[in-house]
Amino acid sequence: MNDAFAKMMQQMMEQGQEMVRAFNPALETMQVKGFDKMFPTMSKDMMEMWFGKTFNREGLDAKTRLLVTIAALTVLGAQAEPQLKMTVRHALEAGATEREIAEVIWQMSMFGGLPAMQKALETAQAVFAEVKEKDA
Repeated sequence: MNDAFAKMMQQMMEQGQEMVRAFNPALETMQVKGFDKMFPTMSKDMMEMWFGKTFNREGLDAKTRLLVTIAALTVLGAQAEPQLKMTVRHALEAGATEREIAEVIWQMSMFGGLPAMQKALETAQAVFAEVKEKDA
């Protein structure tokens, strides 16, 4: 790994930590050792898009960004269930309410169809129940 790549990885990891801090404070101290070795052939532009400033741009707070992500994942349907579960958890951590999450999913019924919306609501409700059980 050359110095420029190492510097870019370090910078993107720092930006990623800021994003994680906003999305889910419980993950703030997460360390991903060897992360740079997982993506040795990914282009700089792709790395920047996924882990750099593209997803960490100013303009939307973490809660809003996560609600928008929930909308997109809802429209994708059941194929995005694992990602939807994770995003619902992060949205709750970022301050979204169950009602806000449900409303975003409901709104997507016009774009992704009723089956996609129903599956997303079921997935979100399962996450809500898990969080309540864990917090009890």
